[in-house]
Amino acid sequence: MKDDLGKENPKWKFVAGQWTRRSSGGRQVLAQVAETQPWAVAILEDQKFDDVDATVRFRPISGKEDASGGVIVRAKDGRNYLLVRANALENNFRLYTIVNGKRSTIASARVTEPKLGEWHRIRVVAKGPKIQAYLDDSLLLDHDDKTFTGGWVGLWTKADSVTEFLDVIAE
Repeated sequence: MKDDLGKENPKWKFVAGQWTRRSSGGRQVLAQVAETQPWAVAILEDQKFDDVDATVRFRPISGKEDASGGVIVRAKDGRNYLLVRANALENNFRLYTIVNGKRSTIASARVTEPKLGEWHRIRVVAKGPKIQAYLDDSLLLDHDDKTFTGGWVGLWTKADSVTEFLDVIAE
C-alpha cells in the first residue's frame, strides 16, 4: 500500500488536528497545521496489517512546545495504537503505546534532533512482538511489545507542531 499524500483519499480518518493538503517544494504534501492538545492523529483505514513495514517522510516546520512527526502502526482506532516519533526540539526518538488515549514510553534512543525545515524518514518494522524503528535509515529502537498485534497505519504530531508528510508506504 502506498499513499503519496498529495491527493484526496477518502480512507484517511482525521481523528484530531487540522490536516490539509498544500504545495511544498513543488509537491503536494499532507500537513498538520493547527495546535492540537494533546496530539493530532490521522489513521489510514485502507488496509489492516499484523506484521508491517511502514515508512513515511516528514518535515517538521515549526513549534515551540513540540516540533514532531510520527508513524502510527497497529492502530485499533484513534486512541489505541503503537507510535514511533521524532521531535526536532528534543534529542530522543521514541516508541510509545497509546492505550485508551494514555501515552506510555516503551523504548527510547538519544539522537541528534531532526532539523527543522528538512525532510527526514521514519520506518517502523513490526513482526510479531518485535518492533524496530529507524530514523533516517539508522536502526535506533529494537523492542518487543505485545500490546497490539494488528491494525491500521497513520500519522501523528503533538501540540503546536506544524509538520508536513509525504509518501506513506506500508507492506
